[in-house]
Amino acid sequence: MISRRRVLSGTLAAAAVPFLAPGGSLARAAEPPHRAAPHRARAAAPGAFTMAMPVPPVLRPTSSAGGVDYYEVTVRRATAEILPGTATHVLTYDGHFPGPVIRARSGRRLLVRHHNDLDRPVAVHLHGASAPPECDGNPMDAFAPGTSRTYIYPNRQPHASLWFHDHAHHLEAEHVYRGLSGTYLLTDEIEERLPLPRGRYDVPVTIRDARFDEHGQLAYALGDRNRTTVLANGRVTPYFEVAARKYRFRLLNGANLRTFSLSLSDGTPLIQVASDGGLLERPVPLPVLTLSPGERADVVIDFSRHPIGTRLVLRNTGPGLPEQTGQVLRFDVTHTAADPSSVPRVLRALPPVTALPAASVTRDIALAMDEDGRPEPRGFINGRTYEPGRIDTTVGFGTSEIWNVTNTNARAPHNFHLHLVQFRVLERGGRPPAPAETGLKDTVRVMPGETVRLHITFDGYRGDYVYHCHMLDHSAMGMMANLRVR
Repeated sequence: MISRRRVLSGTLAAAAVPFLAPGGSLARAAEPPHRAAPHRARAAAPGAFTMAMPVPPVLRPTSSAGGVDYYEVTVRRATAEILPGTATHVLTYDGHFPGPVIRARSGRRLLVRHHNDLDRPVAVHLHGASAPPECDGNPMDAFAPGTSRTYIYPNRQPHASLWFHDHAHHLEAEHVYRGLSGTYLLTDEIEERLPLPRGRYDVPVTIRDARFDEHGQLAYALGDRNRTTVLANGRVTPYFEVAARKYRFRLLNGANLRTFSLSLSDGTPLIQVASDGGLLERPVPLPVLTLSPGERADVVIDFSRHPIGTRLVLRNTGPGLPEQTGQVLRFDVTHTAADPSSVPRVLRALPPVTALPAASVTRDIALAMDEDGRPEPRGFINGRTYEPGRIDTTVGFGTSEIWNVTNTNARAPHNFHLHLVQFRVLERGGRPPAPAETGLKDTVRVMPGETVRLHITFDGYRGDYVYHCHMLDHSAMGMMANLRVR
């Protein structure tokens, strides 16, 4: 078995690569952080709603010759003003925290050449994409410091709000925590025909948590439960000025461990129009929207019912103390604007689950981790920790299967992410899924003792991929397995 310590030591220490230890100080890779650090005093967090929430920049292709869009991105260190007046060291794509936005179109190829200016290997995974195996960002297919890697995305799938992030195994959790994630918005004619809010009224929002040390630097330790500062687009509990009209917010839970349960302070429902794999069949009004790490939901909020001067808080009632994690973002209605947008009663057509292809195989997938308080907890899938090169599951190309994914832990929540394909949720705990989970998904939460039943069709590409818990600290503990499509 290849342990987390052995992989880190073999991959990094042998190359004399420094590693960021908890609190942001440099340590040798032979001494990786592997347990939650004591909760030290941190830099004073600002009062809520003192900083404006930025909108991530949209990258422009360096070329669009021959019907292919080409991008150049540099993975590098930078500083960001996460806390007012403090320069916090972060890892970035092109210097942006959070990462930038790439806009793509179904049926149009897109190439991204990533240059690694860090001092450790990286791998870029386009989460939710159907990509050939050499461009999937496999955890063991990283590229070294000072080198580059070109990822080719055919974009053969329908529209979806995707995201890209680092996936170098045993480093992914810390890399994403320190900033290596960005947004990839794939559109098509189905989506573009709808009168949903667009342009400046279509806003990506990444929600996550963090812990800061006494110097205002991101403090990282595997499995840390003291990440109690909530960020929206890289700012601590910010405000966002809006017009009195409808907006589409593309919400991503970019946290490593925390699940968010989101609602508006005046009780107005969030109108969910899309999930991981694109539009739902019909809009779903939700008093509370729950997202586990890696999940996405597009929601429409209509501010036209509120007078100028109204302030609405996006609250979190998920795990955590309300005084620490209960507020995410404030919307300030500051002006009026014309609004030609609307939310149609029908958004797209999806086959009913009764019409999905017949499944040839049913599999049981058990997620688990050590809960006995040991200093280096391990993660398991079907009783085994991740082993590079070991094929855990082999499926036939073009076949459909039923996967029963169970969280066997008594206390720890998990979720489940499968590379390459989108799937449909058939049951949760033996019951039909809630309306918000009836669309295409690639990540699904699984609570302690719960089983989620999935229908999966493997019609993307042949090759080797992974599936894992997308609570990335759990994945880094070994809760990951290899899939071969042949």
